Amino acid sequence: MITLALETSTPHGGVAMFREGELIFSESFTADRSHSSELFAVIERALAGREAPGQIVVGLGPGSYAGVRIAIAAGIGISVASGAEMVGVPSIAGLDDGEYLAVGDARRGGYWVANLKEGEIVSGPEILTREEMEQRLAGTGLPVYSSEEVGFAGVALRFPDVERIGRLGIAGRGVCARGALEPMYLREPHITNPKGIKD
Repeated sequence: MITLALETSTPHGGVAMFREGELIFSESFTADRSHSSELFAVIERALAGREAPGQIVVGLGPGSYAGVRIAIAAGIGISVASGAEMVGVPSIAGLDDGEYLAVGDARRGGYWVANLKEGEIVSGPEILTREEMEQRLAGTGLPVYSSEEVGFAGVALRFPDVERIGRLGIAGRGVCARGALEPMYLREPHITNPKGIKD
């Protein structure tokens, strides 16, 4: 089976393809403002002259909401045309092998942290204050990674690896969604209801 992997949760995106688990295509790109133009050009190169994928693995974040939505939309389009199954894997599972912490800026004065081991989330993501995060990081003996500058000592900058995400999806490890995919939310979506019409 052909597996297509898409990762666009950070400015460093990537596309990979596998045939029966063997890598047959991999390309990374940087898109500071929008992944859409870069991603679709790379997907076109990945699919050129190859059979359609039977599975599409998408990195679901946490990260850029718009970036993840673009990858999901691209996956849906290919899935509709090919009948491929859609599989979601946390993008942060693609930072490393082994056990580590992934951290990021949750905005509104908060920071998120997740503990991952062998491609699966052990705990989190949970949102902490800056002081709570400093205490958490001071007490860990694990490697700590972030895909953005967060201003904490000992945090290494690292971006999700699309090949690692694809291999996790193929192995069924760390899979957090199948079929209808949504970005990983750090907080419940904030919805504003319209005001009622006065008589």
